[in-house]
Order: sequence, then structure tokens, then C-alpha cells
Amino acid sequence: MATFKAIRIDKDDQGYRAGAARFDEADLMDGDVTVRVSHSTINYKDGLAVTGKSPVVRRFPMIPGIDFAGVVESSSNPDFKPGDAVVLNGWGVGETHLGGLAQKARVKGDWLIPLPAGLSAEQAMAIGTAGYTAMLAVMALESHGLKPSDGPALVTGAAGGVGSVAVSLLAQAGWRVIASTGRPNEAQFLKDLGAAEIIDRAELSAPGRPLGKERWAACVDSVGSHTLANALAQTKYGGAVAACGLAQGMDLPASLAPFILRGVSLLGIDSVMAPKARRIAAWGRLSRDLDKAKLASITAVIPFDRAIQAANLILDGKIRGRVVVEIG
Repeated sequence: MATFKAIRIDKDDQGYRAGAARFDEADLMDGDVTVRVSHSTINYKDGLAVTGKSPVVRRFPMIPGIDFAGVVESSSNPDFKPGDAVVLNGWGVGETHLGGLAQKARVKGDWLIPLPAGLSAEQAMAIGTAGYTAMLAVMALESHGLKPSDGPALVTGAAGGVGSVAVSLLAQAGWRVIASTGRPNEAQFLKDLGAAEIIDRAELSAPGRPLGKERWAACVDSVGSHTLANALAQTKYGGAVAACGLAQGMDLPASLAPFILRGVSLLGIDSVMAPKARRIAAWGRLSRDLDKAKLASITAVIPFDRAIQAANLILDGKIRGRVVVEIG
């Protein structure tokens, strides 16, 4: 039986460790589509998985990688045939099901979507779960009825993967974007993406008042904890915050004040189990709406053998924008 290269995570008496390895095709998990993976990416969750700093991985050995793009090698699913270009995000891949940081993956066809027209596999992974999550957040704000004329939009964690795509999408849609970041040296980078104003994350990351001055009508938050609480406290009457991350923490030390005194809404964004129709709609919007030149400007492409290093760097806040891994 053939083998293929992969990042392998083990947890045993010798501890928790990740490294490059050869994996046997016979050890791939159940699924009706086998994909030859060409590109994957490093998301924050992949960093947690590779380092073991959070219990993201639920079975061992595991291949991390919650995203991949590639070409169908074999399929018993009626929706896909050999040669089809496909993309996968989420569904527990890289957590409970062997993931995308490998030359091959076998998954359920229901988890896949066709590679959107107008996007290459590399561009799809430059977007990845981070960009797809940002699009879901923007769509949720729009579905709530919010529009640029209602006021500015705040993006927290703006220099990160979700944040940088959110800044670009919102600015392109006509919003005045306020970008919050802990990296003041990235101010010009964020302005180039379309941010009108840069604020220091310290303004939002410490405990704040239950209700503050109304500053923005909408927010995409990938940070959580006090940052999310303060974003809610400073959202304008009838506004909404789309919550999609927990870089600061999973807690929400907030009060009811914004909800019952200003009619503010908190919109939960789940990218892992989102229905297929919503996924296809989000990816369609990304292929049409996202500025490809700006996408390239926020993307670094690295070889497979640097994936583990990148996974460590993303947790240290040393990755700007997005990282694509060429599997090779």
C-alpha cells in the first residue's frame, strides 16, 4: 500500500508531539472521496492542534489541517468525480478526522464544495477557514439589516487571518472600518487593506464599563473575552457584533446593558458545521467580492517543511494575514 507525507500528531507516554511522517493510505479514515491535496493553510486552530496548547485534537494519531484544496483522486459520491477541484473547511477535519496537512485526505463528499470559479487552489487556501469565517460574519451583519450608512464597523484582531480579510471585505463594501490591533507596526498594512482608523487593542482588552460611548454600528470580533465585552458596550443602538473567535479567551465578562438598553445583538458565527448552501454562498461571495491583489498582499506561501514552525508562530502573534502551505 502506498504511503504519503503528512504532519503527524501523537500523544502517548512520551508526551505530545508533532512532526513530518509517512502515512499509510490504509490508515486513512472512512469517507467516499479521496483527494490529492495540493495546498493547505495554517489557521489559529491549527496552531493550537500542532502545539497542543489547547485540547483541539480528539484522537491520535492525527493529521492536523482544518482546510485543504486539491483534486479528487477517487470517489463513490455522485457529486464528485476524479479530476474535480475541491475545497474543504471544517467538519472536524484536523480535530477528529485526519486533516489537510498531508498529500492525501479521505472525507465525506458532503463536506466538500467545488473550487469556486475564479479561484485557484492557492487562492482558496489564502482565504481558508479564516477568510471564509470573515465572510460568514459579514453576511450575518448584512442579514441583520446593517449597512455602511449606519456607522463604522470595528474589526478586532485586525492584523490576523480573520481580521485582515474582514477589513478588506468591509472596506470594499463601503464601510468605514476601525481596525483594532496589538501590532502598531502593522498600521500601514491595515490602511492599505482599507482601514480608515487604527486603534490599539489595549483600548478594548481590559475590563471596561457595562455601557460605553456609542462608537460603531457593527463589529467582527475574533478575540472574545474583555475585547468582545467592550465591543458590545460601545456598539450603537440597534447594532450587532459577529463573534467568531477566542484569541483572548472563551469567557464573556459582559453585562446585559447593551442588549436591553440599546437593542444590540450578538451574532454567533460557526464555520465548522455551517450548512453546505451557506458555505457555497460564502465562497461565491469571496470569489466575486474579495480583491485578489489585496488577498495576495496578506498571504505568505510556505513549503510543507515549514508548516510546524508557522503553527508555532501564529500562536505567538507573529503571523500577519494568511499562510498557505504548498503540500508538494
